[in-house]
Parts: sequence; C-alpha cells; structure tokens
Amino acid sequence: MTPTNLQLDVDTIAAIATPSGRGGVSIIRISGPQACTIGEHITQRVLAPRRPLLCQFTDQHGTLIDEGLTLFFKGPGSFTGEDVVELHGHGGVVITHLLLQACLDLGARLARPGEFSERAFLNDKLDLAQAEGLADLIDAPTQYAARQAAASLRGQFSNAVDALNAKIIELRVYIEAAIDFPEEEVDFLSEGTVMTSLISLQAELSQLIQQARQGALMSRGARIVITGAPNAGKSSLLNHLARDDIAIVTDIPGTTRDVIRQSVSLRGVAVQFSDTAGIRHATDAIEQEGIARAQMEVTEADIVILVIDDTAAAGSEEREQAHEGTVIRVLNKIDLSSRPPGMVRVETDDSRTQQVSGVASPVVAVSATTGEGIDILEDTILEQLGLSHAAGLTPFSARERHVRCLQGAAEALQIGIEKFEHNQAGELLAEDLRSAHNQLGEITGKFGADDLLGEIFSSFCIGK
Repeated sequence: MTPTNLQLDVDTIAAIATPSGRGGVSIIRISGPQACTIGEHITQRVLAPRRPLLCQFTDQHGTLIDEGLTLFFKGPGSFTGEDVVELHGHGGVVITHLLLQACLDLGARLARPGEFSERAFLNDKLDLAQAEGLADLIDAPTQYAARQAAASLRGQFSNAVDALNAKIIELRVYIEAAIDFPEEEVDFLSEGTVMTSLISLQAELSQLIQQARQGALMSRGARIVITGAPNAGKSSLLNHLARDDIAIVTDIPGTTRDVIRQSVSLRGVAVQFSDTAGIRHATDAIEQEGIARAQMEVTEADIVILVIDDTAAAGSEEREQAHEGTVIRVLNKIDLSSRPPGMVRVETDDSRTQQVSGVASPVVAVSATTGEGIDILEDTILEQLGLSHAAGLTPFSARERHVRCLQGAAEALQIGIEKFEHNQAGELLAEDLRSAHNQLGEITGKFGADDLLGEIFSSFCIGK
C-alpha cells in the first residue's frame, strides 16, 4: 500500500465522466462497495463482470429514464481497484443529470474532482506520477504532449525515477554495511567505489532533470511575450507566428492597449504568445495601464521577444529595453531596411544586440510583413526552449513539482558528495542519500504530505 495517512473513503461515489452538453453518448461512472447494487437497481438486471449489457435505466421508483449500455468491472480489476459500474446513455443534458440523480438517490454521493484517480492511487492501481500523466493526457495541448503524457501514464517517468532510487538504495546499503563493520572501513573508503557511484548517480539525475524540464514545458506550454517600442511591428509579428489576424495592426503608436494572448502549436510545441502594449513614456491613463500589464507579462515569460524597428536609429528608448532571463532580439522591417534575413552577428557596441545578464542574446532579422526570417526565428525559439532537434525528444510528460523534487534530490546528492570528499564520513553521506531518496519518492507518491495529494487530485476534472 502506498505510504500515506490519506484515508480511503468507503463511500460509493458517482459522477458524469463525459463533457457536459449535447452529444451522442454520455457516461455515468459509479465506484465503491455499493456500485453493483446501484447498477442492478437502475437496470433491473443482474450484472456480470466485463459483459456489456443493453438495458433500460430507471430511477428508484421504476420510472424510465433512458436506454443504453451497462458495464460492470469487479474490483480489484478496475481503474479504481473497487467495483465500478458505467452507464452509457444518450448524450442529452437533462437525461444525463436525471440518471446521475438516480444514482445519488440510491445511496451514492457526488464524486469530488479527481476522486476516481485518487482512489486508484490509494489502491495501488497507479502511482502519483502516472495519475498526473493521466490528467496531462486529458489536457494535452498538442499531439506530442499527448504522446508524452501517455508514456507517463504507462509508467515511463515513474520507472526512470524508481531505477534511480534503486541505485541510491543499493549505495546506501553498501555504505551502511561498512558503517556497521568499522574494521572494513579503510577498504571501503580507499577503493573509490562510492565516489564512482556518486558521480554516476549525479550524471543520471542531471539527465533526468533536463528531460523533466522539457516534459513540463511540453505539458503546460511555453509562455512567450512579444514586447518592444510602439510601431516596431509586434502585432504584425504575432499575426505571422499565429498564421492568423489576431491583433489589430495600424500605423498609430499605442494601438495595442491590453495584452493579447494566442495559443499556437509551433512545430508540435504548445506556445502561448502574448502581444503587449508598446513600452514608452505614456501620459494616457489607459495606455499606462497597458504598459504596466506588459511589464508584468515579461516577468512571467519563458522567453521575451524584443521587437526592434530595423529602419529606425538605435535610440535611448531601445536601450531601455533590457530584460532579465531569455531574450530574443528581433530586428523587424528588413523588407524596408534591406538587411538580409536570419541570425545577426552580435555587435557589443550596438544597443540592438546588447547582452542580457552577461549572456549574448540571439538576434534574428525578419520581416513580419513578408515572412522573411520567420522560420529562423521559430528555430531560435525552439532552441532557446531546449527543444531544437525535435518536439518529441523528451520521452515523458512532467510537471514543475517533479522538477523541484529532482532538483532537491540533486542538491542533497551534491551536499553528500562534498561532505564525503571533505571528511569521508559514511554516516553523513548515508543521511544525504536518504534525503535524496525521499525527494524522489515524492514524485511517485511513496513519500509526501497529504495536503499535497489533495491539491493535486483537486485539480483533476470531475469524473476522472
């Protein structure tokens, strides 16, 4: 059983498992000890496990509600590990809710968001990373993200974490055995096996962190903010990247007053572009609010695209456009300036290609009007996101909390390595390895606080 103080509710739960609204089919899912009894009362039939049954659905008074298919999954051979009944009826809003109400009248209660998945976790049908993979699969923004989420649901991410934890446990056993037999400690310290294993673990953990970062980025989508001076061509660039006329384009400075967001699939990677108000010293109250919102967007972005009018002289207004983090400078309007499209060599004395945080920002020359250089800009965006070779490089989906846990394990491992190099004390190293082990265990749910579990499952949709 998964180590947790979270109690498995013995209530029988029910919920609509399909989207609300009209459709060809709607599904009511029931799970718990009374699921079969409720299902047999509604259908007036004896339900056999895993045998589809066409029957009429009635309420507790025998009034006909609908006709459809009934499926019974006997626990523990079900998604939740409990008895599960599914009622597949017609997809009308009213009859679906009448059927759900019949289940509730017969003793079930309405399921909380994610409660079916929570019960599957508590019954060891899937671990926490797999459950999150299921939620990510439902919410996948692109086909690549869906494939990666499906891999996590199958356990690919969990297997990688468990394999790493198995090596940590093996090393802990080796170290603690040496501690228990101090007469052997000289050989234990001198043979170099421990340090070799630690360095190998560190390398594997580093690779897993990189994969998890990419997986998290693919799952939630990248946030890219387009900013710059008024009339630099920000809205035109957004329209070209989105392949649609999303933003209004005029020659009047300050046309864009609010943040305009558009989600697109950039070569299989989900990206949310945000077009913002031009940054300048504005006196208009509405434009000032737009500029304030633009600056807020910049602080939360994965990448900032700073658009610069290549036909204008590099002035003080451009020099003020420095941002922390990943910045791509775009020299726009090359159809007017006659600059060739593509990557531009960094000139340290040119404010258009200045460095940010000591790292040279990539500079790309484009025309948002003709489309020249846009393909190179897209390549640069993916490269800065760490997805330059192909969208499907990462073999699984992940979440930001997974990355934090992996980083915590890496920090504990690094501390252990430094301590061991300094004083070669096996006791201290064993404790740091235990800390790394616990951090990794939080990913799959083998260790972790109950309030974290509640927060995770509450974000799931009802019926799943």
